Amino acid sequence: MTVLYTEKLAMAAERHDSLLCFGLDPVLEKIPSSIKGSPRERIVKFYSTIIDSIPENPGISALKPNYAFFAQYGWDGLQAMQDLIYRYYGRYPVILDVKRGDIGTTSAAYAKECYDFWGADAVTLSPFMGHDSVKPFIDRFGEGRGAYLLCRTSNAGAADFQELTVKESKRSLYLEVLDKALQWHADGLGLVVGATAPVELEAVLKAISKKGQPTPLLIPGVGTQGGSPEEVGRILCALDHSHLGLHRINASSSIAYGYLKANVSDHVEAALNEIARINRALDCRL
Repeated sequence: MTVLYTEKLAMAAERHDSLLCFGLDPVLEKIPSSIKGSPRERIVKFYSTIIDSIPENPGISALKPNYAFFAQYGWDGLQAMQDLIYRYYGRYPVILDVKRGDIGTTSAAYAKECYDFWGADAVTLSPFMGHDSVKPFIDRFGEGRGAYLLCRTSNAGAADFQELTVKESKRSLYLEVLDKALQWHADGLGLVVGATAPVELEAVLKAISKKGQPTPLLIPGVGTQGGSPEEVGRILCALDHSHLGLHRINASSSIAYGYLKANVSDHVEAALNEIARINRALDCRL
């Protein structure tokens, strides 16, 4: 029997007693010079030394490789991404951050790439070309796959479009994306909502709870971007505790490159300290 994506999320959250997702954003200049080899070897060794040292419980409960950070190093980078996905597939749900979205036939090809070639459990999608650009991914959900639609992202420029008022509804555009996601609901369809936008996160969670449809959220921005894990934990516990294990709070650079901020040489210890700090700050019992 196929394990659905939401089931994978819930089981991983319970097994690792954590909602934390570790984002993999390799930057060779930030990897310790003591880690030698080709770009592929350095990236894999850097991340695997961290991930292999993370406690089983509490630890992390998903990985999010960011395609662009690997692709910037060409084949070496992409092979490193594949190595890491294959190494940890099954241990953690893998969310491939690719922000795909195109006309139906192109999206079908992208779905095949992401799910079959890379072996991701879930992907991030831009929904702005409409339902036919999302449907090829939804059609694969019965195989245990998932996808997250960009809704209210964590970056500083998100308000340029996502906060614009739609003339017909007199509501912000991100709320229209939310409504469409709820209309298109399938087990495995989620949303990206940034930790740097707590008011909007509350609005999304209230709508999801009212609808009663399990909708996973991917919540970036609690690390370097300055979002508060304490506030995110409070909001999640208050508004969607019954589906808490479906949500993932992502931190990337603050974990991987914490040793630079702390000005220490041990990148593994610094990463583990940051993971422990965020897990404590979330303070939300599963």
